[in-house]
Amino acid sequence: MRSTLLIVVAVIFIFSAGSCRKDFETIPNFGSLEFSKDTIFLDTIFSNIGSSTYNLKIYNRSNNAITIPSIKLENGTTSSYRLNVDGIPGKEFEQIDILARDSIFIFVETTVDFSSITDPLYTDKILFDNGNNQQSVDLVTLVQDANFIFPNRTGLEIETLTINGEETNIQGRYLTDEELNFSADKPYVIYGYAAVPSGKTLTIEKGTNIHFHNNSGLIVDNNATLTANGTLEQKITFQGDRLEHQFDRVPGQWGTIWIRNGSINNIFSNVVIKNAVVGTLVEGLSDTPSITLLNTEIYDCAAYGLFARNTNIIGNNLVIGSAGQSSLACTHGGKYNFNHATFANYWNNSLRQLPSVIINNHYTFKNNSNEEVTDVKDLIEANFSNTIIEGNNNIELIFDKIGTTIFNYNLNHCLIQFNDLNNVYSNVEELNLSDTSHYQNNIINGLPDFENPFENMFSILFNSDAIGSGNFTPLTEDIEGNSRTTSIDIGAFQFIEE
Repeated sequence: MRSTLLIVVAVIFIFSAGSCRKDFETIPNFGSLEFSKDTIFLDTIFSNIGSSTYNLKIYNRSNNAITIPSIKLENGTTSSYRLNVDGIPGKEFEQIDILARDSIFIFVETTVDFSSITDPLYTDKILFDNGNNQQSVDLVTLVQDANFIFPNRTGLEIETLTINGEETNIQGRYLTDEELNFSADKPYVIYGYAAVPSGKTLTIEKGTNIHFHNNSGLIVDNNATLTANGTLEQKITFQGDRLEHQFDRVPGQWGTIWIRNGSINNIFSNVVIKNAVVGTLVEGLSDTPSITLLNTEIYDCAAYGLFARNTNIIGNNLVIGSAGQSSLACTHGGKYNFNHATFANYWNNSLRQLPSVIINNHYTFKNNSNEEVTDVKDLIEANFSNTIIEGNNNIELIFDKIGTTIFNYNLNHCLIQFNDLNNVYSNVEELNLSDTSHYQNNIINGLPDFENPFENMFSILFNSDAIGSGNFTPLTEDIEGNSRTTSIDIGAFQFIEE
């Protein structure tokens, strides 16, 4: 009997509690609403691509529950903005209640067709109430027209790439001849992987901005070439397609630029790459460089800034910042020459296991029998001149050699972070930084004195040990065009006294 009574009481309590909100009385709103912001600035969006969701909080500061007779967009049903008021989607709402000393949320999104507007600054208002009691909140967003490259030319099915005659699961397609010149007139937005066909060259003009959607990137196939020639004033930028300010430094927003085996003479000049998983992946060895990087910057990559596998790379005035693993990984042997580079890994999003720069001569993979196999190649050369190798770990340089293959390397006039506190590497021949046959005139554990390394600001300040410590160089200007003729500093940036 007692248990039955408890159940009945519980049921009555549930029903009475569930119906409490319906019993309150409201008074009309008298224009006394308060808002979390008076203008909602939706960040720049691309034509016909939906924005992120933004929120607005509406407060009733009074001691009475109120009713707002109407909430609507000034442009009505023709507006390209979309609202969700307290969980209900739409563009016009009536009789919205707010309890005393309570609040509600409004969520705002937009999708705008650039061809349908006359002003790229697209605006509207959210209107609360009518007549003398009317209040409003402005909505503002900037709309960019763009060239879109999708993995489905027909719109009927998603294409996948065939590489080396084999089908892959990589969503994307080869660029047509008409698509092999990227101009700066409008940004490019790429969904899936855009691939440069064998025998073709993709030319990217100065000032061009290329944006990649999630799991997207660019592939330069065997015997294909990528030429990206920016200028100091008009750099070429590769980045994700999230234009909101809070995504400026978010790693891993897109895949990679993949320079495949057999692709040579690729050029990056005055290029910025950021927010990828791997900034650039280069593979394949030839007497001709696979890629030459000049005045190039790579930042905020989830795994590697530049990942090389048995290839030939030249890098001058090169800056590679934070990455989840290494800024620079030269693996499986190859041929590498860097002059006036700055490799500075100050990754702070998670624990980083690898140094800023790692060079090895091996590659481990599983063969057709699912057996793990390690292949070893010659490290023909790995030369670093006038280069900064730094970061927020004690050890920021590792040479990892196995076997008896050729393993040639040299570092001269470099600033190197190598603080082996526990002598872990004291018996590693390749890391004997006192061996003058491989290391000359270097500064070990010196002060780089970067402007702000955690914000990708790697220019050097007046306390830097890099100042005046460089060696003669044919690179008479630094990455910003400053002269190196009177003094030669280590790294991509020349110190400029203000």
